[in-house]
Amino acid sequence: MPTLKQLTYLVAIADEQHFGRAADRVNVAQPTLSAQFAELERKLGTRLVERGRSGVSVTPLGRELVERARTVLSHVQEIIDLAASEKHGFAGKLKLGVPPTLGPYLLPYVVPELHKRYPRLKLHVKEGTPRDIQNAVVAGDLDIVLTPLPVEHRALEVHSLFKEPLRVVCAPDHPLAKHDRISPKDLKGQKVLTLASGFHLHSQVRGLCDSYGAELLYDYEGTSLDTLRHMVGMGVGISFFPELYILSEIHSDKELKVLHLDTADLSREICMAWRSRSTIAKQSLEMAALIQDAFAARYATPLSA
Repeated sequence: MPTLKQLTYLVAIADEQHFGRAADRVNVAQPTLSAQFAELERKLGTRLVERGRSGVSVTPLGRELVERARTVLSHVQEIIDLAASEKHGFAGKLKLGVPPTLGPYLLPYVVPELHKRYPRLKLHVKEGTPRDIQNAVVAGDLDIVLTPLPVEHRALEVHSLFKEPLRVVCAPDHPLAKHDRISPKDLKGQKVLTLASGFHLHSQVRGLCDSYGAELLYDYEGTSLDTLRHMVGMGVGISFFPELYILSEIHSDKELKVLHLDTADLSREICMAWRSRSTIAKQSLEMAALIQDAFAARYATPLSA
């Protein structure tokens, strides 16, 4: 029967597509990993990967086994975490997914509080688009995600945290920079930059452009808010930035001019999501409350309970 260690090695090899990198990932010597993997193939009586000059590719049967191995390892980790949480409170390894438009500007304030309240908790953070990290939670590769709404998976339990305002930003020499506040009609005909498709911010900005008659520049899609900030600063177009990013990274009107748009509700709603049957549902709600207590009052408008 395959061991958990061998299943761990199988998943690492499939993800890294290279035995050396897989060995580094699981912190063992490559000969040890290779020997254990060979033993796994012997036990199962089949080839799981094909080795070539360009690396390792997983066979069709191997891909199916990898997905089943992920599920097994996820369930085993949940058993370990549940036992640890029962004994010590929120403890063990927690795999958290965040989009790059949120994590770097929110987590520096959350992580110290988490460590203070749950000293036995080991937090592992993975960045990705909202779609990717939500899929990873469903698949068992992540435990919890912080993400803008909407969350499309019915298998996830969703808890709203706060609304984060969006602000219009432009270069200091842009015609709109003469104002502190603008109206929606001022956006008509403006060239607008945003992140690439796959980010919720892209879809939201595209909808705003359609509503206000602005022109979304599809040829200038940034891959990060920092890249987008530099493009706006060079006068390529205006954009919409989340307030947490603005408070963290934009410190002067000489960098970018931040404008308030006079409209009813220009914001994105941030939530936490986890698997509906997760063993850490109770702890997830505790973590959600911690985030709201630490940040919603300071940076955003809390949602009513």
